[in-house]
Amino acid sequence: MRYDVAIIGGGIAGLMAAWRLTDGNSGLKVVILEQGNALDRRYCPMVEKKQALCSRCASCAIMEGLGGAGAFSDGKYVITSEYGGWLTDVLSSSVVLDYIEQADSILRLHGAPDERYLPDDELKTICLQNDLHMQQGQLKHLGTDANLSTMKSLVKELSSRCILRTGVRVTGADPKTHTVFWDENGQPGSLSAENVLFAAGRAGSEFFADWCRKNDVSTQTNAVDIGVRVELPALTWDHFSSRIYEPKILYRSRRYGDITRMFCFNERGHVVLENTSGILTVNGHAYKDKAKKSANSNFALLTTLRFTEPFNEPIRFAKSVASLANMLSGGGVLIQLLGDLRSGRRSTEERVRACTTEPTLRAVPGDLSLCLPKRQLDNILETLDALNVIAPGTANHDTLLYGVECKYYSSRPCCNDFEICSCPGFYAAGDGSGFTRSLSHAAANGLYVADKILSKG
Repeated sequence: MRYDVAIIGGGIAGLMAAWRLTDGNSGLKVVILEQGNALDRRYCPMVEKKQALCSRCASCAIMEGLGGAGAFSDGKYVITSEYGGWLTDVLSSSVVLDYIEQADSILRLHGAPDERYLPDDELKTICLQNDLHMQQGQLKHLGTDANLSTMKSLVKELSSRCILRTGVRVTGADPKTHTVFWDENGQPGSLSAENVLFAAGRAGSEFFADWCRKNDVSTQTNAVDIGVRVELPALTWDHFSSRIYEPKILYRSRRYGDITRMFCFNERGHVVLENTSGILTVNGHAYKDKAKKSANSNFALLTTLRFTEPFNEPIRFAKSVASLANMLSGGGVLIQLLGDLRSGRRSTEERVRACTTEPTLRAVPGDLSLCLPKRQLDNILETLDALNVIAPGTANHDTLLYGVECKYYSSRPCCNDFEICSCPGFYAAGDGSGFTRSLSHAAANGLYVADKILSKG
């Protein structure tokens, strides 16, 4: 099997690249290889409220499959170069914004809404007056439900323009012969392609890092974020979320000088589980359908870690912290009342039941101080107190903390305009390649690399 372009990963970066490569009369033969399931087979019993505990499926429907992890996210689409990734390390801000807008126009063709939340200098000023630093940009919120339907429409059209193969786990790619190897239900297979694009997403970050090591591609290690998912009554942050939807706020702790950030805000949403290679962490979703909304809002509160010599495995460190929480909870994730954490006691089923904030995720009551490093825990508590000044009630006794939440930002390969050094015709894009950390930037990255391939003729 010979192709012009083989795309490893069917997330938003890979889908957008395939869209551009097959648009018009390019005549290119394109294949997408995705280790997860097709969208209509991505089914999570927990999301569907069929069961309370994670089944630890071989392929996590939340994290893997066509549409990537973004397909089951709450569909936040940021239209700014200020945050969302590191594309501006390679491209100018104007180019990044142009490609974000191009990607948005494609999504709108498939049902994404036009409405945007705009920056709000009044709220930013309130934050600055309290030593909190809010990042700003235009933002669209599709909602978990509308976002999924948009992805289904995009994938349906792509299925008539290129080859989509799911349930295919890529095991290697030879830069010399341009051969891609895979395993499908225990059966090996291979194909050749003039161009190969790695767009493996967060779930494929370790695979891509391993490929770089095996092929002597130098990488730049990115930071990792470790912390908790905070859940509280939606009214607490309504004065922010009603105007900008997502407050993305940075705080520098006085004790350590570390940056802790509040982001991934889900208004009247739900806390959910994610399964990455058997390690359970937490995240948040929010729906457009009013019938599916909860009384709570949730957000991530994570501290950024950058390691130096001799240790250089930040993802391994973050996963070990999450694994410890899984062990303490008997194979799940932990939940603790903020008041219990401050009092130095573990939460119990009785205290969680008596809590005035009703949890949206069934988690195991416990003690987060037994798994989170003290430095990160100190940063989180200090940040909650700082946020409480601009949103009173944030640091209430009954504020719920779920743990652990981690964000791994993949090792970035040495590239020349996204073409991997010493591997002509091999490209990297999206979250799994360490260039982006959002839907919009990953989508823009996929389009840009596709244009680069097309420019070769």
